[in-house]
Amino acid sequence: MNFTQLQKSLREKVEETAKNVFNVELENISAEIPPRTELGDLAFPVAFELAKQIKQQTGEKQNPRNIAEQIKTALEANEFVEKVEVAGAGYLNVFYNRAKFLSEGLTAEVLPKLNLSNKLESPKICIEHTSVNPNKAAHIGHVRNSVLGDTFVRISRADGNRVEVQNYIDNTGVQVADVVVGFIYLLEMKLDDIKNLDTELKEKAGNFDYYCWDLYARVGQEYAVNEELKAKRAKVLHLIEEGKNETSELADYVATRNVECILQTMERLGIRYDLLPRESEILHLQFWAKAFELMKNLGVIRLESEGKNAGCWVMPFDSHTANEDHEADKILVRSNGTVTYTGKDIAYQLWKLGELGMDFYYKLFSTYADGKEVWVTTDEPQEIPKTFAAQPPPFGHGEMVYNVIDTRQAYPQEVVKKGVSLISPEKGERASHHLSYEMVALSPEAAAELGFQISDEDKSKSFIEMSGRKGLGVKADDLITRLETNALAEVEKRHSELTLDEKNSIAHQIAVGALRYFLLKFTRNTVVVFDFKEALAFEGETGVFCQYSSVRANSIFKKLDETDLETAIKTISENHSEIAEILSGEDEVWALIALASRLEETISHAVAATEPAILAKYTFGLAKAFNLFYHNHKILSEENPSKKSLLIVTADLTRRSLTAALDTLGIEVPERM
Repeated sequence: MNFTQLQKSLREKVEETAKNVFNVELENISAEIPPRTELGDLAFPVAFELAKQIKQQTGEKQNPRNIAEQIKTALEANEFVEKVEVAGAGYLNVFYNRAKFLSEGLTAEVLPKLNLSNKLESPKICIEHTSVNPNKAAHIGHVRNSVLGDTFVRISRADGNRVEVQNYIDNTGVQVADVVVGFIYLLEMKLDDIKNLDTELKEKAGNFDYYCWDLYARVGQEYAVNEELKAKRAKVLHLIEEGKNETSELADYVATRNVECILQTMERLGIRYDLLPRESEILHLQFWAKAFELMKNLGVIRLESEGKNAGCWVMPFDSHTANEDHEADKILVRSNGTVTYTGKDIAYQLWKLGELGMDFYYKLFSTYADGKEVWVTTDEPQEIPKTFAAQPPPFGHGEMVYNVIDTRQAYPQEVVKKGVSLISPEKGERASHHLSYEMVALSPEAAAELGFQISDEDKSKSFIEMSGRKGLGVKADDLITRLETNALAEVEKRHSELTLDEKNSIAHQIAVGALRYFLLKFTRNTVVVFDFKEALAFEGETGVFCQYSSVRANSIFKKLDETDLETAIKTISENHSEIAEILSGEDEVWALIALASRLEETISHAVAATEPAILAKYTFGLAKAFNLFYHNHKILSEENPSKKSLLIVTADLTRRSLTAALDTLGIEVPERM
């Protein structure tokens, strides 16, 4: 029995009592966690709702306190409940049987639902994140998208869901076209020239995506003064979308190489994917044509005959009509016949939900070091020998779809959701979710550390915004490398005796933990102002502090004998009454046990709220509570065998929950700090 199961059991008992005693059927029975364990472990305000419903049904007025007293008796029949108190006007405060709960849950898994996430009968959800335009290196804003998406993948799996991770590749978009314009018209390069350049860059340890970053910025500057060059964008874009020509082949090479670089960047952060769906296939395999016909036949879009949108296919949508950008987002097909991002996204979303009746062809894109495969879509059948290990798994057909896209895309995402729901009412709105997030900026100090020229005006600002088109941005790899360098300096101060490989490994774990936690501790719709010093601090709400707390917890068990934990578990199981007596006077210890036992519940809450920050805050709270416990209780020198056993088991439960929470956040626990 864990806390989640016990809460479920108590809720069911409340529901049963309400029906049998008061003839009232309750839905969504709310429960609260009291602020302090002295006030109980769980509180039900249900008596007030019951009193209200009884009066509505019978006209009879009943005192909520009297109602609570009758529910109290039913709840106290549960063997894991020590007592129930009726407080105030009718609150039910439930106190758990601490010793019984502890003795029967000593070795329980902290995330039992995780075992369900790879089972075919588990509900499947598709999570799309990263989706970087494959025209240049990823930047810090993409890192926030990827970290949020990857963490939502992890918490969804921990909550028992089967998850498919998709990274949408917009390989036919304007950004790719701009880089192609640069290669063809500014550098006068053909495909073979670009391949030779790529080889030269590899030999010099250069990065193809960095080269494209600079070229993209140069093209943007040239557009501002060269209208003739800017006019070539439309021609290039048309050729890329059309496919099977020299320009599209060049664009495909450029996009594919950038995707390879981006995947390597994300692998540094422990972020991986199952499928890379490409926009080109949505066009070439007629996904959009199928969705377009469905919408026309259902009458959910119309061809405008007058006004500024004349000749465009538009989806009528009443909200946000005052904004010109929002008006443009309703256009699915432009007057020149090209399909907008929103139109293609509707077709893609229908495929994700298994509602399009069509499928991609697939080929193996790459394999991670541990053998995990990444697949990519293609527009032609692929011959994969049956003897070959790599066979494409069934993709798509999700029960739910989550799209991690920044908050500026909120309205287009509404249009996509609306379009899908009009075609597939039974799934549409219920199944489509937009995980929006705000931008990432730099503190002036962080910008200066990364080599930006900071003006006096910028120094006075609270943060500095970036622009990839202007070349003013922080490449993700540069950011990670700087964090690793700073972390390595700290590791060398503390552990000069380690080998360089050991130091680098720890520095990498600290850097990734610092970055991931910093981006996760803020709620999704908060602007993040990144600062190196704050992210890498050993004190305060940081990933480093959480890692340090977990390392400290592990250090206890390095000093104990191998059999001490097993002995402690046996002692608690055999000395129920003595442990109960000790726990009755150790509210701080019980509070830590209770907090460590709420990991599964916290993860379910984070999934339901689509907010990874909930788990990040929980993890920091658990780390902070453990440090207080560590300072207040001398575990190794405790003389009372039963109390020492209690402290050992408490430390073990906490370190397991803390390690699991950090792992779910994508943060490793180093051997030492």
